[in-house]
Amino acid sequence: MALFTMKLENLEQLFLQELRDLYDAEDQITDALPKMIEAAHHPDLKDALQEHLDVTRTQIQRLDQIFTILGEDASGQTCKGMKGVIKEGDEIISQGGENATVDAGIISAAQRVEHYEMAGYGTVRTYAELLGQQQIASLLQQTLDEEKQADEKLTEIARSVNIEAKAA
Repeated sequence: MALFTMKLENLEQLFLQELRDLYDAEDQITDALPKMIEAAHHPDLKDALQEHLDVTRTQIQRLDQIFTILGEDASGQTCKGMKGVIKEGDEIISQGGENATVDAGIISAAQRVEHYEMAGYGTVRTYAELLGQQQIASLLQQTLDEEKQADEKLTEIARSVNIEAKAA
């Protein structure tokens, strides 16, 4: 029986399960971001989303490095939470509408993604620290910092986009 379908007997098992969940979440995000980039209108939003797509690919490489350190396989877990968050974003995009309002919705959806990731990465970073995995904790902290930076950038862009959406 695979680890992620077994009872969680210890923190190590939970740690691996959560890492696999984040790995799948990042894969889902790399599939979703190009659609968001295409649907976005504001040039700063398009740029921020493209930049985060590039960063997300690096984050996947970092997770690959973590799984190599642990001697474990990264696949096998489906992140149902991210599926739901991305589905909500897809619904906003598919509704269409006034450009600034659609962009405001894309920012909202993207920030939900970022907040979900920040919660996950903060948790696994803490688990890594508790398990004495300082190198892994450091790698996870790098990703957590990147997620926070992406969220801050989206907040900055939202300041002007939301005003435009309100005026529409």
